[in-house]
Amino acid sequence: MPARGKHRRTGTNPITRRVVAVGTGGAALTLPLLGATHAVAAEPQSAAVRSVPQAAQPAKSLTHTVAKGDSLYRIADKYDVSGGWKQLYKDNRTTVGDDPKLIHPGLKLKVKTVKAPAAKKATPSSAPAKPAAKPAGGAAQATQASAKTYANNLDGWIREALDIMAQKGIPGSYEGIHRNVMRESSGNPQAINNWDSNAAKGTPSKGLLQVIDPTFAAYHVEGTPYDPYDPVANITAACNYAADRYGSIDNVNGPY
Repeated sequence: MPARGKHRRTGTNPITRRVVAVGTGGAALTLPLLGATHAVAAEPQSAAVRSVPQAAQPAKSLTHTVAKGDSLYRIADKYDVSGGWKQLYKDNRTTVGDDPKLIHPGLKLKVKTVKAPAAKKATPSSAPAKPAAKPAGGAAQATQASAKTYANNLDGWIREALDIMAQKGIPGSYEGIHRNVMRESSGNPQAINNWDSNAAKGTPSKGLLQVIDPTFAAYHVEGTPYDPYDPVANITAACNYAADRYGSIDNVNGPY
């Protein structure tokens, strides 16, 4: 720090404030003036653009009422339950009972999820977005051009089922499905077993992979017809069940 004295130069700090007199008729108005080299302070950001840290969303609980065709896998997938259907079963074991496959319509399950509804995109006020025109013939025809087509035979049914299984995370291969189909029904989607123990109980095995109605109901895959005789619905439900019990349809080499 320089020593104090009469020869000390006036400060030349660029941020030193100066005073200027502004004529106002007969009086002088003194205003503070920033030095020429002083940077002008930026305007504070408006609340609309100010960044605010978002806190992590805690898991929330809700109640799901089981509907016809529901399975623990389907419900866990719908709500993105951490830990999947096994965690859902663990949270509701006293309600479901000892067999996770035998849930029934009307049963109320506690579901823990962090899934939030999709946010709506804002549109500029100067150019509001026009509503999309509805396709003629309904939404199904809107995606028909881009939809993949499959042959209406065993090869096509297996390939369509595999594509759906890939979307749902259900394991299985073409060879594993084909091998089991040929053993169970010889490729006949209308096959039914009316003589075994299941038939004696009133639940005969049906379709390509010979699925009984309770198993089909518990493991039905969303997006396929609710019909055990439908080839794709039958294959996907059976593979969903096999994945739960054996790890994959590929691991099934006999009656299951």
